[in-house]
Amino acid sequence: MKGLHELTVEPKIAYFSMEIGFRNDIPTYSGGLGVLAGDTIKSAADLKLPMVAVTLIYRKGYFMQEIDSRGRQIEHPVVWNPADHMALLPQRIRVRIEGRDVSVQIWQYDICSQTGGCVPIFFLDTDLPENIQRDRELTDSLYGGDERYRLKQELLLGVGGVRMLKALGFQIKKYHMNEGHASLLTIELLTRYKRDIETVWDERAIWDTEKVKDICVFTTHTPVEAGHDKFSYDLVREVIGEVIPFDVMKELAGPDKLNMTLLAMNLSKYINGVAKKHGEVSKNLFPGYVIHAITNGIHSFTWTCESMARLYDKYLPGWANEPELFVRVGKIPDEEIWNAHMEAKKKLIDYVNEKTGAGMDCDTLTIGFARRATSYKRASLLFRDIDRLLKIGKGKLQLVYAGKAHPKDTDGKKNIEEIFRKSEQLKGAVKIIYLPGYDMGLALKLVSGVDVWLNTPMRPREASGTSGMKAAHNGVINFSVLDGWWIEGHIEGFTGWAIGPAPTESTLTESTDEMDADDLYQKLEKQVIPTYYDQRHTWIRMMQNAIGKNASYFNTHRMMRRYVTEAYIR
Repeated sequence: MKGLHELTVEPKIAYFSMEIGFRNDIPTYSGGLGVLAGDTIKSAADLKLPMVAVTLIYRKGYFMQEIDSRGRQIEHPVVWNPADHMALLPQRIRVRIEGRDVSVQIWQYDICSQTGGCVPIFFLDTDLPENIQRDRELTDSLYGGDERYRLKQELLLGVGGVRMLKALGFQIKKYHMNEGHASLLTIELLTRYKRDIETVWDERAIWDTEKVKDICVFTTHTPVEAGHDKFSYDLVREVIGEVIPFDVMKELAGPDKLNMTLLAMNLSKYINGVAKKHGEVSKNLFPGYVIHAITNGIHSFTWTCESMARLYDKYLPGWANEPELFVRVGKIPDEEIWNAHMEAKKKLIDYVNEKTGAGMDCDTLTIGFARRATSYKRASLLFRDIDRLLKIGKGKLQLVYAGKAHPKDTDGKKNIEEIFRKSEQLKGAVKIIYLPGYDMGLALKLVSGVDVWLNTPMRPREASGTSGMKAAHNGVINFSVLDGWWIEGHIEGFTGWAIGPAPTESTLTESTDEMDADDLYQKLEKQVIPTYYDQRHTWIRMMQNAIGKNASYFNTHRMMRRYVTEAYIR
């Protein structure tokens, strides 16, 4: 572990995220947002960027998923001990919650790279004997509890995180909020940079908003209004109190409710969405704000399977820290790419058969779909016309699904149950498996072991999506609705296939299920299946194109270089 004296020598970028996923056995993430945060930190370490990261400890994790024989999701707490993985620091801070001082301890885990770079992650933890029981439980569960619990956690992350960095002796050049969960850090900064009241005429002018804006960066990740956290001011008064006057708070965070996204946007000099399309949608959602776009990426080394990594080491040495080298993928012989893919596919199929007894095989075209189970992802779009799917795919397709529904997302849970019902209807014709316990380890097996990566979100609700980028790093071809990153990465019949019409909308639209399903079936029948079985050379060329055109660009090394030049050094 890096000593604090060594870490605090130069000013840092402070990266705040409600969840960070960087190791499979440290369950401090739920899905894409957290894994993106982990990948961001890994690339920052590889590139030797002066960064520190802040999050909460989540002693009970998100949840462990069990799925019964009817497809019903059952949640269990994750049991893990932070002391097995990270160091407890002697420093303590306090955060005032509901009029009480809550003590917070700090754990440190260092993400260190072979390049010599190192980024510490600091985890805030309230499980201390001096705190009352309900305060001790504040850092138990990710996205658990009610609205009050959520606001308390966001207060801990934002206000507690800023105080923690100060207590540890860090000089912070920029505060980067990864989503609105951390935006209360701006309130803490306002109180820190308050002007002398005797030097200003208007009492409101003591709040130096320009000073705070100069040091804040905000990344928004959701194009859906409901995805932005909002809290009633009555609840804010009870939990936080009047740290700054409420009339000032309402000017910054909205007149009716404390909108965490608005608060972050009004106090950040640089605001960005996570794909070009998402930037456009965000401008429509929040008119009047200058919103940039830095398309997400993934950490190439983390999300490349063993067999493909060996291949890249042989033909593209240095690829892990220079993913732009993927453009030279043409140097790799077709047969070696295919063999490396089949090695990964065999690992997945063996795993599926061992866990489920499904009897899947490596010769059948295998489609993967794994992501958070929620309605807008439309996991069951493929089953809209069972008879048509049966006609197209009988004996030619096998499908592997995975993904967790939030414990309170009833519709998401019903989606999982529906896939189970459809798998029964198609039994004997199309093998369909839903794997429980979706995590980083299972994700890597899936994105490298299937032949086609399917993504069917309702447009334009997919802010970016990163699972398809992971698939591309492993030569797996994307078959996706034109939304998020795929608008930028898609070249029809070259890097993969699109589902549905061109992405012309910039606001949320009505469902296009029928049109999208029809296009999905047509392309599956006329292009995807025939290419896989009858045109192996073309298929391998598309695998190479996915690597050379997509993996070379959609990675967090490129993403972080853009954050440095466009957001951090402005």
